[in-house]
Parts: sequence; structure tokens; C-alpha cells
Amino acid sequence: MTQTVPFLDLAAVHLDLRDDLDVAWKEVLAHGRFIGGPEVASFEAEFAAHCEVAHCVGVGNGTDALELILAGLGIGPGDEVIVPANTFVATVEAVCAAGARPRFVDVRPDTLLVDPAAVEAAITPRTAAVVAVHLYGQMADVDALSRLASRHGIALVEDAAQAHGARYLGRRPGGWGAAAGFSFYPGKNLGALGDGGAVVSDDPALVGRIRRLADHGRSPDDRYVHEVSGRNSRLDTIQAAALRVKLAHLDRMNAARVALVERYRQNLPSWCVPVARDPAAEPVYHLAVVQVPDRPTVTSALDANGIGWGLHYPVPCHRQPPFARYADGPLPVVEEAAERILSLPLSPRMAPEQVDLVCEVLHDVPI
Repeated sequence: MTQTVPFLDLAAVHLDLRDDLDVAWKEVLAHGRFIGGPEVASFEAEFAAHCEVAHCVGVGNGTDALELILAGLGIGPGDEVIVPANTFVATVEAVCAAGARPRFVDVRPDTLLVDPAAVEAAITPRTAAVVAVHLYGQMADVDALSRLASRHGIALVEDAAQAHGARYLGRRPGGWGAAAGFSFYPGKNLGALGDGGAVVSDDPALVGRIRRLADHGRSPDDRYVHEVSGRNSRLDTIQAAALRVKLAHLDRMNAARVALVERYRQNLPSWCVPVARDPAAEPVYHLAVVQVPDRPTVTSALDANGIGWGLHYPVPCHRQPPFARYADGPLPVVEEAAERILSLPLSPRMAPEQVDLVCEVLHDVPI
């Protein structure tokens, strides 16, 4: 059936930007520098300024961003990296790709974000870093995590793949820990027209190592000398050009998301409980996540009325086949939430009346 309320309408998101995107494409086509063109450096500078940090390196995707941060920090075999089990598998893939061992921890029951108390309990002599995953568009408690990391002499890495423009105690991702990794997958708040990612940081030495690793280990002084064994993870010029166009509208689109989620909060039935907002956080709501008591019944009702929905994430990372061997035991909050979470439609071009329709359908579900 045709969806009356799509889960995410990317065509509508790009409609207002079409003319500017056409100009950006024509400019890249005219100069022909499809790798390393001037738009890449311009976007890096603009995105660093938006994140209120000193440096940005454009990379191939968000997973690469995390892996390059860990590699740039010298984290590898023999090290442990603490990650929340409620995250997309890319967070864990990056740890494993770096050669380190992920240690899974539980999350807070209200925000479903990593619990600093669980992180502290999981620290061992081999712990090298903790990843603060800013999930659903809300930043984790980086204030507590940064103090904890400093006290134990470990690195704090921010996974900001879903938190473009979010704040915690007034500060955006990238300035709390060693670095933050971003994804520009098309559905993100700041999405490219394909894959893309970035690392932002205030540490120039770390950024220099990451930039070198991402460009085949090439020397910054002599392009024919490769100082280390690196990889190919570069942000394409056309993606950087598109991201520059969209970055100019990011704050406006985030404000639209916030207004829509507040409308959900005001109109949802009592049994449909949105993920809580941390009082210190300013979320940008990449996703509108709720917890429901009978998900199959709810999703059937949404399907019957042409309303899109998603699940983020129904199988926790510590229960995924490649990573189950790293599980140290049950994680009750994550495991219970995995049975109840549901992502409702959300897009910056979504009409308020569409939110009302979703809520009306939910009010009619026999729960």
C-alpha cells in the first residue's frame, strides 16, 4: 500500500535544496577535481566551525571515522574498548577492525544511552578507551564520561554518527574527548548523496595522524613518500560539495525535528513512551524512538494505515553472532529495551498533521 506517512522522505528533504545542489554539481563537474577538490577543504573548515572545534578530516564513511580515531590513538591488539551494547554494529566493527576487544556495557533505562556507572565498573588494566555513542540524536553524558576517562587515564571517543548539531552542557560533539566520528549516510541529519564521514577534534597531532592514515599513509610534505601503511578513506569532492549546501540548512532542519518530536510527546498515548531527554542535553532527534508494550500489534496497526516505522536496534550488539563471544554476561536494560523500541516517522519536511495522524492511529491500537 502507498504510505500516507513515510518513515523518512529524502526526496522531500532535498526538494528545497535542488537548485543549490545543481549548482554545486556543475561547479565540481567544471573543475574536474573529483578527489581532493577545493570543496573538501572548504567543507572541513565549515564543519569544524559548526562543531566548534579546531579541526576536521573528511573520510569515506562513519565506520572509517571511528576506526581511524582508534588507530590514530594507537589502540590495537591487547587493548580493550568499552562500548554500549545499544548501538549500530559499526561502533563495534571499528573496535574489532582496530584489533582491540570490545567490552559491552549497559545503558540508562530512560535515555537508552551509555551508563557512566556501568563504564566505570567495566574498566580493567587493559582498557584503552570508552566510546560515548550519541544515539538517536542525543548526546551521552560526556561530562561524567570525560571526568571518568581522565581519572583512569583512558581515551574518550565520541560516536556522533546520529548527533549532527546536538549539544551537551552547551558543547557539541568533538570537544569533549580525543575526537568525534561522524557519518554522512544519506538518512542522517546531515546526509551526503552517498557515503561519507568525518573526524573532528581539537588535537592537531591526532588529526595529522588520521589524515595521513586515511590517505595511504602519505607524507604531508612529499606525496611520493608513504610514511606508514595506511588506507584509502577520503571524502569525495561531490559529497563535500553537497554537504556544504546542506550544512547551511542543518540548524533549521534540526529545529524542525525538535518541534515534531515535541508534538509527538504531547499527543502520544500514555503507553507509548518516548526516550527521555537528559536535562543537560540539546537533542537533534535523528530518530523519534519510543518504547511500546506490544510491538507486533503496534507495527501491524501502523502498516494497516500506511505509516512507516523502523527498529533501532532490535538485536543488541552483544547478541549479534560475530560479537557474542565478547559478551561478559546479561545486560538487562538493553535486552528489555530491544523488545520494546520502535522508531516513528520523522523528517524535517514532515508536516505536523502527519504527526497527528500517527498519534491518532496509535490511540486506536488496543493496548
